[in-house]
Amino acid sequence: MAGRLQDKFALVTGGGRGYGAAIAQGLAGEGAHVAIHYHTSGAGAEATAERIRALGREALTVQGDLMKWSDIRRVAAYVHDRFGRIDILVNNVGDVAPEQMSWRDVNEDLIDRVLAVDVKGTMLMTHEVGLRMVEQRAGVIVNIGSQVVVKGSPRAPQYAAAKYGVIGLTKSYAHALAPHVRVNALGPGFIETETTTSRRDWQTGRREEILEQTPLRHLPKAEELVGPVVFLASDDARHITGAFLVCNGGYSMVGA
Repeated sequence: MAGRLQDKFALVTGGGRGYGAAIAQGLAGEGAHVAIHYHTSGAGAEATAERIRALGREALTVQGDLMKWSDIRRVAAYVHDRFGRIDILVNNVGDVAPEQMSWRDVNEDLIDRVLAVDVKGTMLMTHEVGLRMVEQRAGVIVNIGSQVVVKGSPRAPQYAAAKYGVIGLTKSYAHALAPHVRVNALGPGFIETETTTSRRDWQTGRREEILEQTPLRHLPKAEELVGPVVFLASDDARHITGAFLVCNGGYSMVGA
């Protein structure tokens, strides 16, 4: 039985572990062939690729530093040349400054790193792949944002600022790449990935605090939030572009 993404060609950034790995495998489960980008987690990327191949889909891995435009150009060109086209781009990579426990701990290096990865990296990957999608007159881009834009982040203000930037990029490229390319953003809440659960604040009461404030009383694993990405990437969302879909169990409900 064909999946919703049957024989589409996808590129997932940061697919070597955590949410990115779950997204890559989820796209393959719906029939897509997947290129898995990684920066340092090469072994994880290859493990993800092996799981995808076990599903009968094509998979390849590609290394790149998303703070460098030259690397982004190389990654986009490599995947496009190998697959012949890129139908789906998921910009999953994001730096949350996990070692920063308070706004008082901020420093210039942390600001520059988070903005470079989350804003510059997302923008330039969207730009490079978007150019190719416009030429092929079809494509979908899903940017992984965060519900942090609703409540802010007293722990890492630069992270909230960066994710606001992702929404601006999403809306801007949704206009620029239309009518043949759709661009949307997903705003997940807290996901129990290795990065999250290893944080000191998560191990000293933060998890329980968040859970208490979440109406659905559940904090998802990465694989539980693959469905919204598949939806935005599929024809089920064919008339949605420039949107920001919050997916956080009700943690940051806002008015109309």
